[in-house]
Amino acid sequence: MSRQQPTWRARLIIGLTLIAMSGHTWAADLSGPAVKEAIERGRRFLVSQQAAKGYWDVDKPGFRVGITSLAVMALINSGMSPQDVPVKRGLAYLRDDEESAVKQYETYQISLQIMALAAAKEPGIDARRVSRLADLLENGQIKRGETSGGWDYSLSGGSLRTDCSNSQFAVLGLREAVEAGAVVSPETWKRAREYWERAQNGDGGWNYDAGANKGPSYGSMTVAGISSLVICEQMLRSDAGVAPDGTPPCCQGTEPNEPLARGIRWLSQSFAVGHNPGARNGWLMYYIYGVERAGRLSGLRFFGEHDWYRSGAAYLLALQNGVTGHWVGAGDVESHPVVGTSMALLFLSKGLAPVLINKLKYGPRDPQRKNEVLGNDWNRHRRDVRNLVDLISGSPKWPKLLTSQDLDLARAVDGGGVDVMLQAPVLFITGEEAPVLRPEEVKLMKEYLQEGGFIFASPTCTSTKFEAGFRTLLQQIMPPGEGELKRLTQDHPVFRSEHPLQAESTPLFGIDYGCRTSVIYSPEDLGCLWDYWSRAEPPGRNVNLKVRIIRSTQIGVNVLAYATGREPPTKPDAPQKTAENTELDNVERGLLQIAQIRHDGGWNSAPRALRRLLQSLNDTVALSASTKAIDLEMSDPNIFQYPVLYMHGRNAFTVKEADREQIRQYLERAGGVLVVDSCCGAKLFDKSFREFVNSLYRDKKLQKVAADHELFTEKFGRDIRRLKRRVSEGGDSGFVVREAEPFIEALEIDGRLAVIYSKYDISCALERQSAGNCEGYLPEDAVKLATNIIQYALLEELRLAPAAVAKP
Repeated sequence: MSRQQPTWRARLIIGLTLIAMSGHTWAADLSGPAVKEAIERGRRFLVSQQAAKGYWDVDKPGFRVGITSLAVMALINSGMSPQDVPVKRGLAYLRDDEESAVKQYETYQISLQIMALAAAKEPGIDARRVSRLADLLENGQIKRGETSGGWDYSLSGGSLRTDCSNSQFAVLGLREAVEAGAVVSPETWKRAREYWERAQNGDGGWNYDAGANKGPSYGSMTVAGISSLVICEQMLRSDAGVAPDGTPPCCQGTEPNEPLARGIRWLSQSFAVGHNPGARNGWLMYYIYGVERAGRLSGLRFFGEHDWYRSGAAYLLALQNGVTGHWVGAGDVESHPVVGTSMALLFLSKGLAPVLINKLKYGPRDPQRKNEVLGNDWNRHRRDVRNLVDLISGSPKWPKLLTSQDLDLARAVDGGGVDVMLQAPVLFITGEEAPVLRPEEVKLMKEYLQEGGFIFASPTCTSTKFEAGFRTLLQQIMPPGEGELKRLTQDHPVFRSEHPLQAESTPLFGIDYGCRTSVIYSPEDLGCLWDYWSRAEPPGRNVNLKVRIIRSTQIGVNVLAYATGREPPTKPDAPQKTAENTELDNVERGLLQIAQIRHDGGWNSAPRALRRLLQSLNDTVALSASTKAIDLEMSDPNIFQYPVLYMHGRNAFTVKEADREQIRQYLERAGGVLVVDSCCGAKLFDKSFREFVNSLYRDKKLQKVAADHELFTEKFGRDIRRLKRRVSEGGDSGFVVREAEPFIEALEIDGRLAVIYSKYDISCALERQSAGNCEGYLPEDAVKLATNIIQYALLEELRLAPAAVAKP
């Protein structure tokens, strides 16, 4: 029986021949790899400069402990572990009490030593040493006179002299000591806060000098002031007003931190990366290193109109020495390559920390202040999200460094769009008043969900006005009839994604969108209790308040674990909206079109998956594929016009005998290929699909494709013989990510794979909608696997030479 000759064959041959001629390489976002390569080169340089005894040195007598501490911090934060030989040797030097005895520049060096030991996270070895060093810093703080609350170079207490640079490092060191378990008196933090408030200039910035004769503001000291005020605010959270039953005064809110706001305004107006704004003597790397802290600790991605990380990273990559991989700064110590390189690595690596959650900044605008939001209804509990992320960061199941940011919705509308929102996988919305958004803001929120975003909402002060307004907003954002919040039941994975929670006592409401629950709402004021969480717990804290804080943070952690699978994207590689190829959409028939099969088992559970797959083919192998959505019933005779049919689902489905016969004809006579996956590894769909295949061919069965099959090799795209897949470990263990061989099954006809099936999810991952309980491939690997499968289907069908395949 001769095969039908579908009309797509000639067009496809032309398209694949063009691929072979183009010499196209796999497209990639160069920003992420470029930053990582710069970090690796800088790290290699630092390692090459280490002395045999484990220390690093510069041409400045008596500063060896500080420089070694800075280099150790840079290596740890850029990806090395305390078990790696260079770090291990550096730590051994810092732990040798005789070698690391500090006699000069005590404040700088002891602060840096604490920070390095805390970064190693080996409390069993360093706890006592860190506490002892923290005591030295506390005792060295000036406690009287106009300079009370600051620090000098020396900790001997023989002088009342202070400066903002030494004082910044003391605050940083004490913060890390608290993180490592040391106890620091609230009085120390109060004096420090008052010091920084007194030292602030009238324009909102800071100078090196803090006394009456202080000079004009400049960048490196202003970022020091911002970071120090943020840390002091964090450490001075009071339990005042907490009821005996542990109920905190959530409806009071907090007073605005005006000194901090003025400092941020100065930096926003003066921001630069090519020089230290306002400074005459350079100190460029010191300033850039401080910008990272100020941005990360304040939760701000932008200072004014400036994306501080992207601006700083681009500058540092251009500044890096092309031969050795080192950096040098401008001014005294930082002009030494070890210091300049350490500071650059700290900026690049710590600023690269994944953003786990964005907090939505919304509301009416002040036209007199560059459209800043009027009031702080969106931010009544200033440290809520930051505290939650601090709690998570470094937990055993999570990446070791995570961060959060405030997201200005109006700014996202005006520039950056949904790509800005997708920098974080979760968007947190809170407030006391009903959230009222402009039409363009509603449109952007809708697009954010469509592109795989996740919304987590909770009222301030358990406000009924916020809940009513949020429900109204959801009706505007979601498709008609799909915007109703429904109470989540005990079988929902959010109740076991990290901590075991009871649905009956933990009211959560959600909306399912596509492959997962994409909106979760808690009617409780969770943010109020997150705001009270601190590693520096106030003395005598109410036990009932502790219980409430633990419960609220467990709810928050579970929602974030469900939404992200504990795999937030790294900044430069954060997901971006799939480009819409309008030119292709206007073409009725491109060189390649793939049709999606409609059925009654959730045929469109991942509505953008096929479009994204086709766009990936366009982007990565220069194949002109129309991204226009085409869906057909199995009975439609037009299926013979398409070389590949695509199918996915979540539920059981049925197929008529006449439809089965048409699919048989498509596979046998037209030489077509059916590509299928089960959304989130849905068992009902998997069972139905296997029954469908058995009904097609009684004498054939789906067989696992061997791991060494050419489908998984560069012959058809990329070498994908190892891929990351989220799998269930059963019971309360939840889901984990494993790297393993791809698991693909297929049905062979005439020696070719005619039906290619994955019981693990690909489609939901393609549109980045897969949740932490979704059994399947991670998004990046799903794209690789799917594009290999499509290229195999096309090229195997046409029996084209391997030379026609683009190489990675």
